[in-house]
Amino acid sequence: MARHDTLAAVDLGSNSFHLQIGRVVDGQIYPLDALREVLRLGAGLTAEKRIDRGTQAQALETLARFAERLRGFPRQAVRAVGTNALRVAKNSPQFLREARQVLGFPIEVISGREEARLIYLGVAHSLPAAAGPPHTRRLVIDIGGGSTEIIIGTGFEPQLTESLYMGCLSYSLKFFADGKIDKPRMKAAELAARQELAGIVHGYRAAGWDEAVGSSGTARSMQNILRENGFADEGLTREGLERLRALLIKHEKADPERIAGLRPNRAPVLPGGLAIMSAALDELGIEAMKVSEGALRHGVLYDLLGRVQHRDMREATVTQFVRRYHIDAAQAERVRSLSLKIYDGLAPGAERDDDVDRLVLEWAARLAEIGLSIEHAQYHKHSAYVLSNADMPGFSRMEQARLARVVLAHRGKLSKVQDAGLEGADWKLVFALRTASLILRSRTDLKLPFLRVAGDAGGFAIDLPQSWLDENPLSAAALESEADYWKAIGMKLIVSGLSDRKVSVLQQVR
Repeated sequence: MARHDTLAAVDLGSNSFHLQIGRVVDGQIYPLDALREVLRLGAGLTAEKRIDRGTQAQALETLARFAERLRGFPRQAVRAVGTNALRVAKNSPQFLREARQVLGFPIEVISGREEARLIYLGVAHSLPAAAGPPHTRRLVIDIGGGSTEIIIGTGFEPQLTESLYMGCLSYSLKFFADGKIDKPRMKAAELAARQELAGIVHGYRAAGWDEAVGSSGTARSMQNILRENGFADEGLTREGLERLRALLIKHEKADPERIAGLRPNRAPVLPGGLAIMSAALDELGIEAMKVSEGALRHGVLYDLLGRVQHRDMREATVTQFVRRYHIDAAQAERVRSLSLKIYDGLAPGAERDDDVDRLVLEWAARLAEIGLSIEHAQYHKHSAYVLSNADMPGFSRMEQARLARVVLAHRGKLSKVQDAGLEGADWKLVFALRTASLILRSRTDLKLPFLRVAGDAGGFAIDLPQSWLDENPLSAAALESEADYWKAIGMKLIVSGLSDRKVSVLQQVR
């Protein structure tokens, strides 16, 4: 990727939308500008788990304002991510199509664990280096609008990541819908949070940590209230939260006019956030925690910085998967190399540095045989399943789904993937990967034949030396069958044999 001095992160959260812009100086990101809009996207979810049109309209208006600020930014310098509300909404695909058009940049819906990884990255970079020894283990709790992420990590590396289906907005709507707060409601909310936490508490306590840190607006808001009311000097304490709980029950609502430090736009989601935070501190045995300014959007910025500086977490994940699933690395490299050669041949002279499609093809070629560790027959289907459902740090859900589609299509009949959401650009990747896999079916380091390729919306063409086709009748027959597969989905594949003289002339031209 090209170098960019200014980066931007867009966080489409369940409670708020954020735009964070930072300037890169010596590997650090310094804030330049920030925009925030409290939208409560999660509150716009109907009983059928669909975002209502009114909420969508407000969201699109906010994104239009973000788009104005991002005007002139190159695509590789901006990353936009969606979280829990967009994970659960059934009409997310339709909304995201409109949202991308308005924002002018791709929007990725990330998994809960990927959200946790990015939150930890943002928190770790926001804490001063002198905050503790280099091997300090941190527990980070981030209560968002629709989910709560809990992470243990050391330095900049998360080691345990969990995302729980509870948030300050969803719990406030569920247990305090009319804004009224009393002991029974608070107890019910806290009990529900304890039940969500029950599955992870043992593992986290066993892992241990040296310090606890809270992040996101929920933690910062509660820290401000505790400080303004004299309940705690800094950070969050269990005693301070108990006093805040008693204050809310006394006033019977989160009243900004009677509770010092409570901002009006935070009041509607405070009771749900307090119930979750109180349950988390009790279940994990935390007496006090720091509060960090770092959050998801800051982690997105640092992850983006890694990508533009060629330290892409996705590349590390692919390398790890190659090892974990015992992929034949030599064959994967052969297929990767030839796939890219074929892809490049479809558009000779094109710029490669920021070609996202080329990157997807490279990953697909390396991971296509993951399924062989499960079963040889129909292994491409197993590969696609793993890529769709595994935790793949650095990858968004959409990226995983696209990888899975390309890998599923690299073998067998194409009709099975024609309606699976393949985009126009995906067919080039499928063609390159299928052709490379077919030519390299012997799985040996043979000298590759000269080949020339071309393609358009109607299909593809391959020119190969006739002498090679004659010497490799199995491959020649397979290429003929390949033409039938493409014909079955209404696309052409034309395979032509070239004379040795013609090949010699073309090689000289190159």
